[in-house]
Amino acid sequence: MDNFMAARSQMALSLGFHIIFSCIGMVMPFFMAVSHYLWLKTNKPVYKNVTKAWSKGVAIFFATGAVSGTVLSFELGLLWPEFMKHAGPIFGMPFSLEGTAFFIEAIALGFYLYGWNRFNKWFHWFTGVVVGISGIASGILVVSANSWMNSPTGFDYINGKYTNIDPIKAMFNPAWFSQALHMSIAAFAATGFAVAGVHALMIMRQKNINFHKKAFRIAAVFGIVASILQPLSGDISAKMVAKRQPAKLAAMEAHFKTEEYSPLIIGGIPDVKNKKVDYALELPGLLSFMVHDDFKTPVKGLDQIPERDQPPIAVTHYSFQIMVALGMLMMGIGVIYLIAQFKKRNWFDKTWFLKLFIAATPVGFIAIEAGWTVTEVGRQPWIIQGIMRTKDAVTPMPGIGYSFYLFTAVYLTLSVAVIFLLYRQIKMVPEIYDNTKPSTH
Repeated sequence: MDNFMAARSQMALSLGFHIIFSCIGMVMPFFMAVSHYLWLKTNKPVYKNVTKAWSKGVAIFFATGAVSGTVLSFELGLLWPEFMKHAGPIFGMPFSLEGTAFFIEAIALGFYLYGWNRFNKWFHWFTGVVVGISGIASGILVVSANSWMNSPTGFDYINGKYTNIDPIKAMFNPAWFSQALHMSIAAFAATGFAVAGVHALMIMRQKNINFHKKAFRIAAVFGIVASILQPLSGDISAKMVAKRQPAKLAAMEAHFKTEEYSPLIIGGIPDVKNKKVDYALELPGLLSFMVHDDFKTPVKGLDQIPERDQPPIAVTHYSFQIMVALGMLMMGIGVIYLIAQFKKRNWFDKTWFLKLFIAATPVGFIAIEAGWTVTEVGRQPWIIQGIMRTKDAVTPMPGIGYSFYLFTAVYLTLSVAVIFLLYRQIKMVPEIYDNTKPSTH
């Protein structure tokens, strides 16, 4: 493995792990705050127990997210020094503000975890809300930096030099809103389904049924609402990609030929050599409609993009198809949940209904990983779209392959530790409810 591939692989590994920890750390505090609010309003002990259990999970993911995020910060300088040399002064502001949001989150979490029976009950609840808000703000600020790489603004690039730098304009670049919206909703959908799936499994096993049903309902509602909203944010993101990164969109759709009534490709195997897609379902004109709001206007295809500027087509296309398919699956489960909520309430106690959520536990995070693959691989060969190529930003330092293997071992160890801690936390849920009593919905 050469240095360039090792550096890219290490960054991909770090991002792949960190995004799971950070998404859960961003979203779980809101679950915790809702449960806490329900306890304050109803005074039912079950909600207090759910809140305390979830707060421990929040602490676990805050710690792991902090560690993996710190590693990523160092890796930017270690692996991509040329990139940081030029880009750092331009998009340093969102990273600085992200650090501020992180400190606020840490302080608020400390108040929350140790504030039981010490603060006013509503102030204590509010500190939990602050944990969630600052976590979301932190995530949005990091995504702002990434969106700048996809849509670089806030500077003039003249004769190889970056001048007239405007950090505010760089932070609020044209792609930041669509990416931040899409990522935030995805985090809620993935975490909601994952948490609901874990509690559904406990219900199936007849473990603390009342406790787990309350927790399941809170997490499921968050996940379902987010999954139904996600296609709207996806449409906004796709239109931005079409405008700012036509090569990425063409690779996502394996759209080889620029033509009127550009078809939307569903599935298929891209044949890059012969410039076609085998075994795909084509919907004529639909891609044109999704991009231009009419069925006839051509969408720029790969035939109008030099090969040296094209991203890896197969990887980008497959990742995009996986993301969309799993997103639609979650939305379908969401519709089933809504039917159960308003028409078929007996479904909540059906084995098939619980198994549906158990099976969907990892689906949202697989979709997130696929989506980030589209974002990062689809931008290649650029690290800064249209400005700096990835190969020109990599460190000349030798031995990056060894660093990649070391970090792989570290992240695998960290994952095992997190799984162990979460498993122990779930097992420690107190047996304080009578599992033989039927629950009400």
